[in-house]
Amino acid sequence: QVQLVESGGGSVQAGGSLKLSCAASGGTFSAYAMGWFRQAPGKEREFVAAISWSGGSTYYASFVKGRFTISRDNAKNRLYLQINTLNAEDTAVYYCARAQGRWTSTAAHDYDYWGQGTQVTVSS
Repeated sequence: QVQLVESGGGSVQAGGSLKLSCAASGGTFSAYAMGWFRQAPGKEREFVAAISWSGGSTYYASFVKGRFTISRDNAKNRLYLQINTLNAEDTAVYYCARAQGRWTSTAAHDYDYWGQGTQVTVSS
């Protein structure tokens, strides 16, 4: 059974940084692309970033504007999201998800396993 557990969220002031982690267990982590999504209060879940199975290809939502970096460590079965220059609009629950294949996708329906989420709250 595949399990994804996010950590690293918290409350930060605008302009600060956070590094989210996602620990994967079960399955073969290195065989699949991974992604980060987020859901703000009253809004739909949206794509944030994705990384291919090897880490050689990444893709970001347009609102990221160079502030986020997705990475992975296949030896440790870990996915990361470094978030810099946080602003109030980044307040959301952040979810990691495992794709159904090796390559990146922005569509939630292309991901079959999801974590429980980690809360990020940014105060101005």
